[in-house]
Amino acid sequence: MGLFDRLMGKSSTPTAPAATSSAAPAEPTPAAVAGNVMPRLVAAREKLEAKDLPGALAIYDEVLAASGDRADVLVTISADLGISGHMKEIVELVAPRYDAERHGPATGLNLLQAYLVLRNADAAQHVLDILFSLKRPELEDRLHGFSNAIAELIHSERLSSLGGAPAPAAAGEPAAEPPRINLISISKPIWSYGLEGVPGVLPAKGERLRRVAFVQLALPGVPNLAELAQQPEDELGRLSRALPLWCAETFHFSPHYHAIAVVGTFGQPGQPAHYALFPTEFTADNLRQLVDSTEGGLDYVFTGALRRQAGDTELILRVWEVKKFRERKQFAVRWTPATADAELAKLHETLRQFMEWSPYPAEAGMKYAAPAHPSAWLEVLAPSLTYFLGEKNILAPAQLALSIDRFEAVAQHAASNEAASLAWLTLRARAERLQLFPAGLGEALTFPTPLVQGARAALGH
Repeated sequence: MGLFDRLMGKSSTPTAPAATSSAAPAEPTPAAVAGNVMPRLVAAREKLEAKDLPGALAIYDEVLAASGDRADVLVTISADLGISGHMKEIVELVAPRYDAERHGPATGLNLLQAYLVLRNADAAQHVLDILFSLKRPELEDRLHGFSNAIAELIHSERLSSLGGAPAPAAAGEPAAEPPRINLISISKPIWSYGLEGVPGVLPAKGERLRRVAFVQLALPGVPNLAELAQQPEDELGRLSRALPLWCAETFHFSPHYHAIAVVGTFGQPGQPAHYALFPTEFTADNLRQLVDSTEGGLDYVFTGALRRQAGDTELILRVWEVKKFRERKQFAVRWTPATADAELAKLHETLRQFMEWSPYPAEAGMKYAAPAHPSAWLEVLAPSLTYFLGEKNILAPAQLALSIDRFEAVAQHAASNEAASLAWLTLRARAERLQLFPAGLGEALTFPTPLVQGARAALGH
C-alpha cells in the first residue's frame, strides 16, 4: 500500500444532530477520542478537503495523543495528508511514531513517498532499508522502484559534479534555478499540430465533456534511468510516452471527452531539456498537482507502469476517478514481440468499452479507426512527439538525433490510413524546418484522399 492504496471517500454514515446547550463544549478527553477514532479521522479528512489544514492538524493531535500507536490510525493520517499534498506534515506527525514491525509497510510506503517529494534522499533511504528488512516478497518490485527513485534524486543533486549544474551566478545576480521535472500537456493528436488550417482533420468539441488525462508511464526496476532519459532511441522510454499519446488521441475522437496526454521533461527552467523517465508511478501529490494545474480540471486520470522481463513486456494501467480520488479499475496486459499487436488491440478495445467510448458521427470530420498494427502506430507517435517538442525548443538538440530507421518506419506506415499519412507529412515538415530530415530518404506513399491532399498543400508538399 501507499498514498494511492489508502484512498477513502467521505463517509456516507449520517451523524446524529448535536444537542443544544448554552455551555461551551468540553475538550474531548483522551479516553473519549480513543473510543471515537474513525469518526474523528473522517472529520479531519473533511477539514483537509475544505482546505482547513490547521483544523485537521488539531484533530490529528487529539487522535495521536490517544491512539498514536495504532497501525490503522497512522496509515489513514499519512494517506489523507498525502492525498491533500501535505508531505511535511506526514513527516512531522507520523515519522516519530512509525515502527515497521508494529505498524506494517503501508505507512512506511507513505512516509517514503513523502520524503521523496520533499527531496530528502537520506531519510527516504533509511525508510527503504527498513521496508526491505521486512522481507515481504509482494513489496519487492515497488521497493526496487523506490530505490531507483532515490538514486534519481541523488543523481539530480549531484549534477554539479557531472557538469549539469547551472553555472554559479555572478556577484549581485540571483542564482540560477536547479533542474526540475516539467510536465507537458498534449491536448490534440500529436500529428495534427500544424494542420489547424486544414478543414476536416479534427472534429469540433462541444460542451459538458468528461476530461481525462493519460500520464506518461513509469519504468520501475530499470537501472540508470537518468542516462537513458537522455537517449531518444531508448525503446521503453518511447513506449512510456507513446502509449498515453495513443490513448489520448483515441478519446479525442469521441464527442464525450476532452483528452490530454502528459509527458515529462527534465532540465533548467527556460532552457531546452531532455525527456524525463519515471521510476515509480505518480504519487497522490503528483496527481493533485496535475489536476490543480490543468485548465478546467480533470475527471479521470490514467497512470501506469511498464516492465520488461525476458523479452516480455508487461503493462499495468490504472484509472483514477478524481472526484473521489479513488482507483476505479486496473488493467494488465503482457505481450511478446509476436503478440504485441493482438494484445495491444485487446487492451485498446477494453479501455474504450470501460469508458463508454463512442465515435463522432461520420459527417463530423475525419473518421477514427483503431490501428490494425498498434505497435507500428506507437513507433509513429514517438518521433512525432520528439520533433514537435524540438521545434518548440522544449527538447535539446541532442534529443532530436533520430536514426534513419525511425523515419523509414513512419514512411512505411504512411499509406495505412489518413492519420498515418498526416503523421508522416507533419513529421517530415518539422524535420525539414529543423534541417534534420535524412538525406536520401524519399517521399512516402500516402492515403489518397482529399484530406491528405489538403494537408500536403498546407505543408508545402
